[in-house]
Amino acid sequence: FCTPCLQECLKPKKPVCGVCRSTLSPGSRALDLEKQIETTETTCNGCNKKMYLSKMRSHAASCSKYQNYIMEGVKAVTKEPLHNTRNFPNRFTFPCPYCSEKNFDQEGLVEHCKALHSMDAKQVVCPICASMPWGDPNYRSANFMEHLQRRHRFSYDTFVDYDADEDDMMEQVLMRSLRDK
Repeated sequence: FCTPCLQECLKPKKPVCGVCRSTLSPGSRALDLEKQIETTETTCNGCNKKMYLSKMRSHAASCSKYQNYIMEGVKAVTKEPLHNTRNFPNRFTFPCPYCSEKNFDQEGLVEHCKALHSMDAKQVVCPICASMPWGDPNYRSANFMEHLQRRHRFSYDTFVDYDADEDDMMEQVLMRSLRDK
Protein backbone atom coordinates (compact mmCIF):
# COMPACT_ATOMS: atom_id res chain seq x y z
CA PHE A 1 0.00 0.00 0.00
CA CYS A 2 1.13 3.56 -0.59
CA THR A 3 1.59 5.90 2.39
CA PRO A 4 -1.55 8.03 1.81
CA CYS A 5 -3.74 4.90 1.65
CA LEU A 6 -2.20 3.47 4.81
CA GLN A 7 -2.58 6.78 6.62
CA GLU A 8 -6.24 6.87 5.62
CA CYS A 9 -6.71 3.38 7.09
CA LEU A 10 -4.92 4.33 10.31
CA LYS A 11 -6.92 7.44 11.17
CA PRO A 12 -6.58 7.95 14.92
CA LYS A 13 -10.31 7.78 15.63
CA LYS A 14 -10.90 4.50 13.81
CA PRO A 15 -8.00 2.48 12.32
CA VAL A 16 -9.18 -0.09 9.77
CA CYS A 17 -7.71 -2.94 7.71
CA GLY A 18 -6.31 -1.80 4.35
CA VAL A 19 -8.19 -4.54 2.48
CA CYS A 20 -11.54 -5.32 4.14
CA ARG A 21 -11.89 -2.06 6.14
CA SER A 22 -12.82 -3.90 9.36
CA THR A 23 -11.86 -2.10 12.56
CA LEU A 24 -8.39 -2.91 13.93
CA SER A 25 -7.90 -3.71 17.59
CA PRO A 26 -5.45 -1.36 19.28
CA GLY A 27 -2.13 -2.99 20.06
CA SER A 28 -2.79 -6.20 18.15
CA ARG A 29 0.29 -7.44 16.30
CA ALA A 30 0.46 -9.74 13.32
CA LEU A 31 2.90 -12.18 14.91
CA ASP A 32 2.68 -14.62 11.99
CA LEU A 33 3.64 -11.82 9.60
CA GLU A 34 6.49 -10.68 11.86
CA LYS A 35 7.86 -14.24 11.92
CA GLN A 36 7.61 -14.46 8.14
CA ILE A 37 9.52 -11.16 7.78
CA GLU A 38 12.22 -12.47 10.16
CA THR A 39 12.64 -15.73 8.21
CA THR A 40 12.21 -14.70 4.55
CA GLU A 41 15.38 -14.03 2.60
CA THR A 42 15.65 -11.42 -0.11
CA THR A 43 18.35 -9.84 -2.24
CA CYS A 44 19.26 -6.16 -2.35
CA ASN A 45 18.52 -4.77 -5.84
CA GLY A 46 21.59 -2.56 -5.59
CA CYS A 47 24.46 -4.73 -4.35
CA ASN A 48 22.84 -8.20 -4.64
CA LYS A 49 23.65 -9.01 -0.99
CA LYS A 50 21.30 -11.62 0.55
CA MET A 51 19.59 -10.82 3.86
CA TYR A 52 16.34 -11.28 5.77
CA LEU A 53 13.46 -8.89 5.03
CA SER A 54 13.66 -7.61 8.59
CA LYS A 55 17.16 -6.22 7.87
CA MET A 56 16.36 -4.77 4.43
CA ARG A 57 15.21 -1.31 5.56
CA SER A 58 18.38 -0.53 7.53
CA HIS A 59 20.54 -1.99 4.74
CA ALA A 60 18.78 0.10 2.06
CA ALA A 61 19.40 3.26 4.10
CA SER A 62 23.16 2.70 4.00
CA CYS A 63 23.64 0.94 0.63
CA SER A 64 24.80 3.48 -1.97
CA LYS A 65 24.20 1.00 -4.82
CA TYR A 66 20.59 0.56 -3.71
CA GLN A 67 20.10 4.31 -3.50
CA ASN A 68 21.49 4.67 -7.06
CA TYR A 69 19.07 1.93 -8.19
CA ILE A 70 16.14 3.87 -6.69
CA MET A 71 17.28 7.16 -8.26
CA GLU A 72 17.50 5.53 -11.71
CA GLY A 73 13.89 4.41 -11.29
CA VAL A 74 12.82 7.90 -10.23
CA LYS A 75 14.53 9.43 -13.26
CA ALA A 76 12.84 6.94 -15.59
CA VAL A 77 9.40 7.71 -14.16
CA THR A 78 9.80 11.49 -14.16
CA LYS A 79 10.72 11.53 -17.87
CA GLU A 80 7.22 10.31 -18.74
CA PRO A 81 4.68 13.08 -19.44
CA LEU A 82 2.21 13.77 -16.68
CA HIS A 83 -1.37 12.68 -17.25
CA ASN A 84 -4.02 15.35 -17.59
CA THR A 85 -5.84 14.95 -14.27
CA ARG A 86 -9.00 16.55 -15.64
CA ASN A 87 -9.70 13.36 -17.62
CA PHE A 88 -9.93 11.22 -14.48
CA PRO A 89 -13.11 11.18 -12.38
CA ASN A 90 -12.82 11.88 -8.66
CA ARG A 91 -13.28 8.54 -6.89
CA PHE A 92 -11.88 9.67 -3.53
CA THR A 93 -14.26 12.31 -2.18
CA PHE A 94 -18.03 12.46 -2.45
CA PRO A 95 -20.88 14.83 -1.64
CA CYS A 96 -23.76 13.76 0.56
CA PRO A 97 -26.78 13.17 -1.71
CA TYR A 98 -29.15 14.40 1.04
CA CYS A 99 -27.54 17.64 2.20
CA SER A 100 -24.96 20.12 0.98
CA GLU A 101 -21.93 18.65 2.80
CA LYS A 102 -19.03 17.67 0.54
CA ASN A 103 -15.60 16.04 0.50
CA PHE A 104 -16.41 12.82 2.35
CA ASP A 105 -14.24 9.81 1.72
CA GLN A 106 -16.22 6.62 1.25
CA GLU A 107 -16.11 5.66 4.93
CA GLY A 108 -16.97 9.22 5.96
CA LEU A 109 -19.99 9.32 3.64
CA VAL A 110 -21.31 6.03 5.06
CA GLU A 111 -20.84 7.25 8.66
CA HIS A 112 -22.38 10.68 7.89
CA CYS A 113 -25.46 9.16 6.23
CA LYS A 114 -25.92 6.61 9.04
CA ALA A 115 -25.69 9.35 11.66
CA LEU A 116 -27.79 12.08 10.01
CA HIS A 117 -29.93 10.57 7.28
CA SER A 118 -30.81 7.02 8.37
CA MET A 119 -34.53 7.82 8.41
CA ASP A 120 -34.60 9.79 5.13
CA ALA A 121 -36.62 7.81 2.54
CA LYS A 122 -35.88 10.15 -0.39
CA GLN A 123 -34.55 8.29 -3.44
CA VAL A 124 -31.07 9.59 -4.27
CA VAL A 125 -28.19 8.84 -6.64
CA CYS A 126 -25.24 7.12 -4.97
CA PRO A 127 -22.27 9.46 -5.58
CA ILE A 128 -19.78 6.60 -5.13
CA CYS A 129 -21.42 4.41 -7.78
CA ALA A 130 -21.97 7.38 -10.10
CA SER A 131 -18.19 7.99 -10.14
CA MET A 132 -17.43 4.44 -11.30
CA PRO A 133 -16.99 3.57 -15.01
CA TRP A 134 -20.03 1.29 -14.81
CA GLY A 135 -22.08 3.72 -12.68
CA ASP A 136 -25.28 5.36 -13.86
CA PRO A 137 -25.36 8.99 -12.67
CA ASN A 138 -29.15 9.03 -13.10
CA TYR A 139 -30.04 5.86 -11.16
CA ARG A 140 -31.83 6.64 -7.91
CA SER A 141 -31.54 3.99 -5.22
CA ALA A 142 -34.87 2.97 -3.67
CA ASN A 143 -33.18 2.34 -0.31
CA PHE A 144 -29.93 4.29 -0.23
CA MET A 145 -29.00 3.37 3.35
CA GLU A 146 -29.31 -0.36 2.58
CA HIS A 147 -27.31 0.19 -0.60
CA LEU A 148 -24.50 1.98 1.30
CA GLN A 149 -24.26 -0.75 3.91
CA ARG A 150 -24.22 -3.59 1.36
CA ARG A 151 -22.21 -2.13 -1.51
CA HIS A 152 -19.75 0.17 0.21
CA ARG A 153 -18.32 -1.83 3.10
CA PHE A 154 -14.95 -1.76 1.31
CA SER A 155 -13.22 0.46 -1.20
CA TYR A 156 -13.41 -0.55 -4.86
CA ASP A 157 -9.90 0.86 -5.37
CA THR A 158 -8.50 -2.11 -3.45
CA PHE A 159 -9.95 -4.62 -5.90
CA VAL A 160 -10.55 -2.86 -9.23
CA ASP A 161 -8.22 -1.77 -12.01
CA TYR A 162 -10.19 1.01 -13.69
CA ASP A 163 -7.91 0.98 -16.73
CA ALA A 164 -8.39 -2.72 -17.53
CA ASP A 165 -11.34 -3.78 -19.65
CA GLU A 166 -13.82 -6.37 -18.44
CA ASP A 167 -12.37 -9.23 -20.51
CA ASP A 168 -8.85 -8.62 -19.16
CA MET A 169 -10.12 -8.54 -15.59
CA MET A 170 -12.09 -11.76 -16.11
CA GLU A 171 -9.01 -13.47 -17.53
CA GLN A 172 -6.91 -12.32 -14.54
CA VAL A 173 -9.52 -13.61 -12.08
CA LEU A 174 -9.69 -16.98 -13.79
CA MET A 175 -5.89 -17.33 -13.87
CA ARG A 176 -5.64 -16.46 -10.15
CA SER A 177 -8.36 -18.95 -9.26
CA LEU A 178 -6.50 -21.69 -11.11
CA ARG A 179 -3.24 -20.83 -9.30
CA ASP A 180 -4.95 -20.81 -5.87
CA LYS A 181 -6.13 -24.44 -6.13
